[in-house]
Amino acid sequence: MDIDHRDQLVSGVVSAEWLYEHLDDPQVAIADCRFSLADPELGQRQYQESHIPGAYYFDLNRDLSGPVGQHGGRHPLPDVGTLTEKLRAIGVHSSNSSLENPDLENLGEPTLVVAYDNSRFAFAARFWWLLRYLGHEHVVILEGGFSNWQANYPVSNAIPEPKVGSFVPHVQGDRILDIEAVKSRKDRPGVVLVDSREGDRYRGEREPIDPIAGHIPGAVNYPWQMVTTSEGQVRSLAEQQQHWAELAHVEEIIVYCGSGVTACVNLFSLEMAGIRDAKLYPGSWSDWCSYL
Repeated sequence: MDIDHRDQLVSGVVSAEWLYEHLDDPQVAIADCRFSLADPELGQRQYQESHIPGAYYFDLNRDLSGPVGQHGGRHPLPDVGTLTEKLRAIGVHSSNSSLENPDLENLGEPTLVVAYDNSRFAFAARFWWLLRYLGHEHVVILEGGFSNWQANYPVSNAIPEPKVGSFVPHVQGDRILDIEAVKSRKDRPGVVLVDSREGDRYRGEREPIDPIAGHIPGAVNYPWQMVTTSEGQVRSLAEQQQHWAELAHVEEIIVYCGSGVTACVNLFSLEMAGIRDAKLYPGSWSDWCSYL
């Protein structure tokens, strides 16, 4: 059954009601991205206990990040090939799959991938951003996360069988900047560097994770939690636009956080607000302070 994804793609989110009505649709795949920085195995345990029926688990450390080194931050971007195989195993088809592999026929529309977490988009937005980085625009986030779903719809502990997708990555390298590019561009006229962490971490009053407190010189602070309500509902389009009004006409926006994860919530919000060319510094403060 062909479905029209346009409304969901424009808003960037889907409701629990919409997802419930499309649980059995072969053009929809679901990614459970629950995670806890304080307890890295918690998300996996939660998934095994109960999840949205048909959802596949994506672990921040194992699936959505690469190996950690001396530099590069606490959550480097994952290996493209490895993530591609995982996306194929949950049945994701990309719009160009049949063009690049003539053996694949009648795939129809690209798969709409719905990501969710229970952390106000903190980890689902990382998944959302990664798919777009790999050239797959058909990805959205579930409004309200798992808690909202669980309060209204059935859950399951059944682990779905692997599928055979045809996802073909097309890396959008212009969406990221490394530390040298950030250094050379951040102080130029028309460039704004956005720190996505909580205000006290930005100001250097508290640093629970990284060895050095503070922020990159010249950065302005837009905490990622402002994108959603405390219940995990995304704020309205008007609120998103108002939130970013001062940056609506700057030439370039570079976004970072502690390790390139929650910065993606701000990138999601910027996209909602119509600001579509903001870039991610994946290493973020954890990379920057590793050189201090």
